[in-house]
Amino acid sequence: MKIKVCGITRKEDLDALVQLGADYAGFIFYGKSPRFAGNKLDGRTVREIAGRIGKVGVFVNADPQQVIQTVKDYGLDMIQLHGDESIAVCQQLRLTVPVMKVFPMGEKANAVDYAAPFMAVSDFFLFDTASKEYGGTGRQFNWELLNDYSYDKPFFLSGGIGPDDTEAVLRWRHKQLFALDVNSRFETAPGVKDMDKVAAFINTIKK
Repeated sequence: MKIKVCGITRKEDLDALVQLGADYAGFIFYGKSPRFAGNKLDGRTVREIAGRIGKVGVFVNADPQQVIQTVKDYGLDMIQLHGDESIAVCQQLRLTVPVMKVFPMGEKANAVDYAAPFMAVSDFFLFDTASKEYGGTGRQFNWELLNDYSYDKPFFLSGGIGPDDTEAVLRWRHKQLFALDVNSRFETAPGVKDMDKVAAFINTIKK
């Protein structure tokens, strides 16, 4: 099981993730987010870890040219599109960098159906708890809504996964579950990770 820790805003947290063996670090480039990385981490700092951890940039309805420039500036390995990006935008950006398209999950499994048209223009899907804030709610959705997901596209599971959820995550199985995406429940403040909790989580899941 792979693990992505999102909302990274500090070099020391990034360095710690590399040492702990996390698979991906997520950097949010959405100005309204309290975890906005654009004014806290410079491109060179992130580029310097090339090959040591996957670098994922999170965008919400951003201009495609801005996304492409940020990919170059930060040496991103993948982009996570967390807004209402169209199939055409995903297709355009995928010419430059692998794309992970996010679908919000409410009380019904509608998002699974919405994902189908994006199969050909995405490398991964991510399912997150529906919210007006585009993620970061700390709330979980009902994972059972994904039981009927039958596509062959691997997905990341996100939305309120916390330090106390290791047993539940390990019990829940889906053949296309590729990685866990954690964020706000491993923080002492927005963008400041509690690395003791992150380390314990990674050690338990990786066993």
